[in-house]
Amino acid sequence: MWCVGMEQKQPSTDDRIGEPSAQWREYRGAPTGTDIECKGWRQEAALRMLNNNLDPEVGEDPENLVVYGGTGRAARSWDAYDAIMAELRELGDTETLLVQSGKPVGRFETHEMAPRVLIANSNLVGKWDNWGHFHELEAEGLIMYGQMTAGSWAYIGTQGIIQGTYETLAAAGRQHFDGGLEGTITVTAGLGGMGGAQPLAVTMNGGCCIAAEVDERRIDRRIETGYCQEKTDDLDEAIERAETAAAAGEAYSIAVHTNAADMLEGMLDRGFVPDVVTDQTSAHDELEGYYPSGYTVEEADRLREADPDAYVEASLDTMARHVRAILELREEGAIAFEYGNNIRGQVQDHRDVDDAFDFPGFVPAYIRPLFCEGKGPFRWAALSGNPEDIHRTDEAVKELFPGKEALHRWIDLAQEQVQFQGLPSRVCWLGYETSETPEASRNGDGETAGDEDGLTERARFALRINELVRDGEIEAPIVVTRDHLDAGSVASPNRETEAMRDGSDAIADWPILNALLNCAAGADVVSVHDGGGVGIGNALHANNHVVLDGTDLAAEKARRVFTTDPGMGVIRHADAGYEAAIDAAERSGVAVPMRDREDE
Repeated sequence: MWCVGMEQKQPSTDDRIGEPSAQWREYRGAPTGTDIECKGWRQEAALRMLNNNLDPEVGEDPENLVVYGGTGRAARSWDAYDAIMAELRELGDTETLLVQSGKPVGRFETHEMAPRVLIANSNLVGKWDNWGHFHELEAEGLIMYGQMTAGSWAYIGTQGIIQGTYETLAAAGRQHFDGGLEGTITVTAGLGGMGGAQPLAVTMNGGCCIAAEVDERRIDRRIETGYCQEKTDDLDEAIERAETAAAAGEAYSIAVHTNAADMLEGMLDRGFVPDVVTDQTSAHDELEGYYPSGYTVEEADRLREADPDAYVEASLDTMARHVRAILELREEGAIAFEYGNNIRGQVQDHRDVDDAFDFPGFVPAYIRPLFCEGKGPFRWAALSGNPEDIHRTDEAVKELFPGKEALHRWIDLAQEQVQFQGLPSRVCWLGYETSETPEASRNGDGETAGDEDGLTERARFALRINELVRDGEIEAPIVVTRDHLDAGSVASPNRETEAMRDGSDAIADWPILNALLNCAAGADVVSVHDGGGVGIGNALHANNHVVLDGTDLAAEKARRVFTTDPGMGVIRHADAGYEAAIDAAERSGVAVPMRDREDE
C-alpha cells in the first residue's frame, strides 16, 4: 500500500522516464519484413517484440512506456530503451544481455544454446516485498513494474488474452449452463489491455455481456477493434438491450461508461441479477490501476498527483463496495468468480471484508484441470508482419490435431473475430500430452504408440512451424512465447495457485525452477517477475521466448523448451496431489521421482 508522506518524493511520470525516444517515434511499432538490424534473428526477435509492446495499437500508453495494467512497462526509462536497442543490435550469437527491471545492466559471453536475453523485473526480498518500498525505489528510478508480459516483451495486445478468457467462460458455460453461454448475461468491468477481451470472449461463447469502464477512450478502442459492440451511459438501456438479446439467444456486448461499483450497486437497486458476475479492473494497483467512484478519469488523475494517500483510500473504499456488490449478487443467484486481479485480497487486507474470498478465483473454479495436463496459452507472433504467415500456422495447427474439435472451433472463431494488433499473432492452449507410451519414455527405447513421435503437443507444433519457415512457406521467423497464466511458471496464491490441494499456494520455488529449466533447455529470452496482475508481493512468475527461424538449432531448442515448459505444469500439480496430473504424467512418461520410486 502507498505510504503516508511519500507524495513529495514521487516525481511525475515524465520526470522519471524522460521524453519519448526519437527512434521509438520513428518506429511506432515493430520493424517488419526479412531484413534485420541485429546480428541474428534471436536478437532481432527481442528487438521487434520490445517495439511491438510499444506499438500504439498494442500498448495502453506507449509514450510513457506503459504496455498494460496501468503501470506495466516495457523499459524503465526512454534512456534505458535506447540502451537496450543499442545492445540488441550489437549482441553476438554467443552473448547474453542482462536486463534488470527494464534497464540493461550487463552483457556476457555465454554460448549458442544460452538465452540471448535474461530479464528480472520488480523482484524484492521478502521483508521489503510490498508496494510502499517498491514505490520508494521506483521514485528513485531503481526499479519498474513489469506486469507479466509487458516487461518480458511478450505482450501482443488484447488478442493475446482472448483465448484464456474464452476458455474460462467456456468452462463456466459447461459447468453451470449445460453447454455454452447462450441465453445468459455476464456482467463484468475493466476494458483495459487485459480486461478488454471479456466482451468478445463472452459473445464467442454465445452469451451477452455488460461491461463497466470508467475510461471512455478504452471503450471506444474496444469497439473500434471489434471486441465490444456498443456503448451507453445509461444502465437501464444496457440491461434492457442485454435482456432482449439473451431472450432471443443472440450474442451481444455493451459497455457502460461508469464506475464498476456504481454499476453493480445500480443493478442490485433495480433487482437485476446477471447469470455471471466477474471483474477485470486493475485492482491489483490501488494507486495507478483502479479508479475510485465519484471521479471522472481526469479528476482522479489530478487527485492521484496532488494527494496519492487520499487517492488510495478512495480507491480501496470503492473496491470494498465493488466486492460487497459481487457477494450480494452471488447471494441472489449469480455465478461469481474473480478474474485474477486480486480485488478480493485488497479488500480483505485493507478493508476487513472477511468474506471477500467467499467467491472463488477463476483458476480453481475453471482452469486448474487444464493446468494439470500442462496446458496453457501457447502464443506466437509473425516477425514478418505478414498476416498470411499466421494464417498458415492456423492451417498447420488444425492439420496436426485433426481430432481436437474445440481447438478447431477456436481457430475458426479467432480468424473471423479477432483483429490483429501490431505484429500478427495467435494463441491457443496446448499442453504436454504425447502419444509415446510411458514405458518407452522411462526406458528410453524410442517405442511410440502408433506412428507418432512422442513429442508434446507444443513441441510438435513448434517444430512444424520451424519446418514451414525453413521451407519458405512462412516469410520470416516466428517467435513463440506465452502468457504467464501458465501451468508451471507461477506462484500466485490469489490466482494461479489459489487453493492448491496440498496448501502449497505460496511456494515460489516452482517459477524459479521453471525459469532455470527454460535456460537449461535453451529458450532465447527468459524472465522472472514479481507482482504480475495481482500486485507486488503477491506473485512470482516466469516467461520465455523461442525463435523459430527454420534452423536445426531452433528445432533443438523447440524440442527441449516445449517439453520442459509444459512438463513443469504436470510435475507441479502431480506434486500437489492432483490425480489428473498424476495420470497425465503416467500417460506421457513425465518423470515424477518420488512417485515413480514408490513401488521400488
